[in-house]
Amino acid sequence: MTHFAWLSWLIFFPLLGAIVAVLFPASADKAVKRWATAVAVAELLFSLPLWWRLVPGQAGFQFEEVRNWLPGLGATYHLGVDGISALLVLLTTIITALAVIASYTSVDKRAREFYASILALETGMLGTFLSLDLLLFYVFWEAMLVPMYLLIGVWGAQGASMRRSSSSSTRWRAACSCWSRSCGSTSRSGR
Repeated sequence: MTHFAWLSWLIFFPLLGAIVAVLFPASADKAVKRWATAVAVAELLFSLPLWWRLVPGQAGFQFEEVRNWLPGLGATYHLGVDGISALLVLLTTIITALAVIASYTSVDKRAREFYASILALETGMLGTFLSLDLLLFYVFWEAMLVPMYLLIGVWGAQGASMRRSSSSSTRWRAACSCWSRSCGSTSRSGR
């Protein structure tokens, strides 16, 4: 019996939705909004079983997925969930669906790019919550900063928003680089 890569599906389904959203014509704002809403709500529904299938009190991570990724660096594609990350995944999918719906009236320019950025940001956030390998966590963290930079810079508060998002992104990148260099192991699970 093969094991369905449920956590990978949770992470990359919004990215798939973002890629499809970018393929919509620029003038199809309503269709893009409906598509992004469908993807965000579907992702929320996909994440719900994570909450009730989680066995409370069980030691270690659950629903683990482990694949070789960069063996020369000792890095693996290692995903897993515990009680805290399950809650964070559920909250992320709820807030993403609410953010997509709440933005209907406020996004009046470049809707296609906006909704693709929201969905790509969800992919990065879910990847950071579910990754158990430090290098994989770092990759998802950095991937999350790109759509966040665009959302703050293009659709954020008017004025100096692009400058603020750039300096914030630079500070986070520097802090994460220092932190990752100070860690001795690339795996959070101790294996």
